[in-house]
Amino acid sequence: MDYFFITTVIVVLAALFGYLNVRVLKLPTTIGLMLITIVFTLVVFALSYFDATLLNAEKYIISHIDFRTVLLDIMLSFLLFAGALHTNFEQLKVQRWPVLVFATVGVLTSTFLVGISMYYALQIVGFEIQFIYCLLFGALISPTDPIAVLGILKKAGVPKKLEAKIVGESLFNDGVGVVVFLTLFQIALLGEGNVDPMNIIELFGKEVVGGVVLGLILGWITFRLMRSIDDYDIEVIITLAAVMLGTVIAQKLHLSAPLAMVTAGLIVGNDTVRDSAMSEITESYVDKFWELIDILLNTILFVLIGMELLVLTFELDYLVAGLLTIPIVLACRYISLMMPVNIFKRKLDFVPNTNLIMTWGGLRGGISIALALGLTHEMHRDLFLVMTYVVVVFSILIQGMTVGPLVKKLK
Repeated sequence: MDYFFITTVIVVLAALFGYLNVRVLKLPTTIGLMLITIVFTLVVFALSYFDATLLNAEKYIISHIDFRTVLLDIMLSFLLFAGALHTNFEQLKVQRWPVLVFATVGVLTSTFLVGISMYYALQIVGFEIQFIYCLLFGALISPTDPIAVLGILKKAGVPKKLEAKIVGESLFNDGVGVVVFLTLFQIALLGEGNVDPMNIIELFGKEVVGGVVLGLILGWITFRLMRSIDDYDIEVIITLAAVMLGTVIAQKLHLSAPLAMVTAGLIVGNDTVRDSAMSEITESYVDKFWELIDILLNTILFVLIGMELLVLTFELDYLVAGLLTIPIVLACRYISLMMPVNIFKRKLDFVPNTNLIMTWGGLRGGISIALALGLTHEMHRDLFLVMTYVVVVFSILIQGMTVGPLVKKLK
């Protein structure tokens, strides 16, 4: 069973589940695909008591896919570029300061609040976990997932000003969250006594600032190349090359590829560049191409998330810890947003209940699961993976299906 066959199976399942969702459930794609895949996996589990063929085949497929590498090193760059390309740049420009604070101060605050809360909460259910490992969990669960957020907000009817804040935050905070996670991961590996604070600050600065600078350079070069010709098929290929080359450069130089792709996508997608570098037909082809990439990778991603159920260690204590985590994560997010919201709400005329909507609409997704899969056994990987999965499933299925009604009720 080679990688082409495995990819074929995943794409066929994504197409089949997507068809069932559109034809029967009529849910937002993100929610529908994940729900159908989880049900499918549970049915396979049930059938395994009579015949384990399907279960063994599904386990074989998921065991041969490095979810963390596939998402963080490959898929994420394409998804973030596509998301940034179609983001309302003018609204985001107006909301740039709160978005920046949400994506940096908010993520750091949430990381420490979750870490401290879980350190004590896990003791209640019988787990003695080192504080640094609880902080690691705080770092991986704090960033909201742009892929989940973008897919659901389109149908939620969120006011444009608020949508720009939520989408902008989710586009940038996953890059910051990954850097925070990697920094804490190094501290956990080396031991707190062997860490030079200046090296940590340098690593953080290099990843974040370097990623944004790389994105600015990529965006500018892409803009200049597209403006110098008028050939829609080559211009589409130029945008694709920018994402692929930018990802490789970021990985080689240890910069944040997610932040680079978001920055490049915002530059290429803003109205000024579109008007001066793209003809009407080019703009249409570029948009449709990246919409297709976005939809294809989204369907595959959420089928994979549903199938990751197979790698979980099912223990009652783990599930209890996961259920306990849900209100803690939501409360910590709400608190972490209070300061930025209160600072900017008068100046930028925030819509009522911004904090509540951003808390409930800040969905977790594949990025959190990918980071949890990167933990070592000594870091209590199995426990944190179950906790993460419980939060992600609740986030997408429950929060995702109710954020629209919540917005309408608060209006």
